[in-house]
Amino acid sequence: MMSHEMLTGRSDAHLVTLGEGPHRLQKEAAQAFEKMRQAAGVAGFDLQPASTFRDFSRQLAIWNGKFRGERPVLDKNSQPVDISELTTAERCQLILRWSALPGASRHHWGSDLDVYDPSLLPADKKLQLEPWEYEEGGYFYPLNQWLSAHMAEFGFYRPYAEDTGGVAVEPWHLSYRPLAQECEKLLSPQVLISAWTGQEVAAADWLASQMTEIFPRFIALSPL
Repeated sequence: MMSHEMLTGRSDAHLVTLGEGPHRLQKEAAQAFEKMRQAAGVAGFDLQPASTFRDFSRQLAIWNGKFRGERPVLDKNSQPVDISELTTAERCQLILRWSALPGASRHHWGSDLDVYDPSLLPADKKLQLEPWEYEEGGYFYPLNQWLSAHMAEFGFYRPYAEDTGGVAVEPWHLSYRPLAQECEKLLSPQVLISAWTGQEVAAADWLASQMTEIFPRFIALSPL
């Protein structure tokens, strides 16, 4: 059973190491990913995680850094935005399109990961995790096509496959359905806000006051 601490990234007791690297998932998700990685290898792809578990502190640093203008904030077309003249509401709406609130990231759960194929990335390029890399003409389009055809065989799906006016499309983000669907049932606005107690979350008061709109639009949004 997932505790609230596990659910919101404040505990890593639910995780195992994925292979020999730094990445971690829940055991069931790790085993399913390994089977999918092997199948991808047979098809000629080097399927690798770019990001797996991310703890609360890391997500908090991302959120606060973007709100304060210390990290890039992108618009709906993945272009940088100058947020210096934006209101609190405008900043939060922009950031939420690409980054989860601390405590609300699916990467806390150990069921979700971002994937890519390093062999398809040109030597002079860095991984951006932006939609164009996975769309037709992008580096990872062949991998994207393979995943679309086969990931369900291993229990995975894309929670951000379509733009419904909330989180941007993320073709690299895969979710292990059997575990993720349980986590989605457990996460609530009350659990999320409670995780902020004693933490300096930028715009926390505004976010809490708008949670009835934010939660269904940006958090409880994936089809299961």
